[in-house]
Amino acid sequence: MYRLIFSLLVSGLFLPASFADDNRLVLVGASYGKNVLAICETNGDVLWKMDTAGPQKGHAGHHDVHLLTNGNILFHDSWTKTQEITLEKKVVWEYDSKTENGNNGKKVDVHAFARLENGDTVIVESGVGRIIHVNKDGEITKQVPLGEDGRQKTRLMTLLPNGNYLVCAEKPGVVTEYDGNGTVVWEYPTDTRVFGAIRLDNGNTLICTGSGNSVIEVSPDKKVVWELTKTIPGSDITLGWMTDLQELPNGNFAIGNCHAGEDNPQIVEVSRDKKVIWEFDEWELVGNGLACWQILNTEQSKMIREKIATLK
Repeated sequence: MYRLIFSLLVSGLFLPASFADDNRLVLVGASYGKNVLAICETNGDVLWKMDTAGPQKGHAGHHDVHLLTNGNILFHDSWTKTQEITLEKKVVWEYDSKTENGNNGKKVDVHAFARLENGDTVIVESGVGRIIHVNKDGEITKQVPLGEDGRQKTRLMTLLPNGNYLVCAEKPGVVTEYDGNGTVVWEYPTDTRVFGAIRLDNGNTLICTGSGNSVIEVSPDKKVVWELTKTIPGSDITLGWMTDLQELPNGNFAIGNCHAGEDNPQIVEVSRDKKVIWEFDEWELVGNGLACWQILNTEQSKMIREKIATLK
């Protein structure tokens, strides 16, 4: 279920620009008892679904998920194994950080990963404290060290256009930009168990602060220029554990509202003037543990619709 937010314009109501021709799909990965990957319409209708293994040793197993250019899904079903699966639910590639490339016997867990254009997979290995690039044969083609003093306990990572890595460390709660050698080139402390961050088109950094129940936009000189804290003004939405986030083509922000309880949506699209445009509120499907998701653009959604239509 989702609620469309209407506004009064002169003599009538108009549909927000985001929904004038909205054919987007939403890829979600939930755990904490739901243990599911799914692709949904924006109204919550499920087009594709796969049950997953769920919690590992009492913890949830989904903190990152990506739709790949070939229509496959890159996800993890445990804290150490990264997998690529087809919509036919076949595993076509996997890498287990628990045992590969010197990690056997070490404490390691994975919360973030991405696929490069050259086919390599970037994996952030929390605990051992490194970012690795792995080719299709599981060989490391590049290795980048993470910082000290708790910066090795990571959550999300995003790849920047300049080739750097924007990494969130839950403890001490800091967002760090590393270059290809592991040198810190920019950093912002949040004093929270920060979860996600992206670099915006305007050069600022948008941060979901995790336990801080807030979303903040920070300038390069580390000034907060926009924020939502605890609630969204003019709505009845309470912010919980703030996780994933996207900057949408229309300039709006999509923010992940995890662990916010049954009375709140799990994803919210909000405009620059802090108006709620769209809500993904699918408690029965994802429950209280939707930490990772991806709103697919028009081209991605078209591709996925075509692929799903061919499935038996």
